[in-house]
Amino acid sequence: MVSKIFSTLASIALVAAGPVSLRAVVPHDSLNPVTQRVQTGAIGDAIAKFNPLLHIANGCQPYTAVNDAGDTSGGLQDSGNISAGCRDQSKGQTYARAKVVNGQLAIMYSFYMPKDQPIAGNVAGGHRHDWENIVVFVDDPAANAAPGLLGGAASGHGEYKKTATPDREGDSVKVEYFTTFPTNHELQFTATTGKTYPISDWDAMPQAARDALETTDFGSANVPFKDANFDSNLAKAAL
Repeated sequence: MVSKIFSTLASIALVAAGPVSLRAVVPHDSLNPVTQRVQTGAIGDAIAKFNPLLHIANGCQPYTAVNDAGDTSGGLQDSGNISAGCRDQSKGQTYARAKVVNGQLAIMYSFYMPKDQPIAGNVAGGHRHDWENIVVFVDDPAANAAPGLLGGAASGHGEYKKTATPDREGDSVKVEYFTTFPTNHELQFTATTGKTYPISDWDAMPQAARDALETTDFGSANVPFKDANFDSNLAKAAL
């Protein structure tokens, strides 16, 4: 009788504690983008409005990095052709996070690629996983019902290329993923029109996805919008 009571109490305790969240590293092409989701309100409207157009000059297409359960991409070995295994244009997701800084709304749009290699083959400088981002600065929507573009910054090798007048189509700036051997890939603003991808906004993601992006080791690539990196990257990108 006593053992049954303890067994029952243990079962109740497990239920009360809730299900254990199990996350896994999964094949890069098994993850699919979520339908666009942004936070409600003026900031979410701005995030959707300024979604950038990404052109891939060479290398991988953007892929989904995480699903809502917290499973993350295992990436690709940096070998073979520079776009081998990562040419599917249906897998792309734009990751966004925004914050008001010095009276401006800074919106970081980030892209994940399963590998980064400057030329075909297995060469020094290539690596599994790549994260790149741009930061778009716009009027604070709390003070301006129709925020305008103030400028942008594109990531490359830990630094940012900045401009007050990026080429754009409508409200979407044009950005390009490229490499110039021997350096690996980076972003730059361009006159070439790319495409937009559905946005997954940090402040609209489930907790499991955010936790996975915070803790997953992407090797040589760093998630630019996780808590440890976001503010410092915004400071480097400031116009």
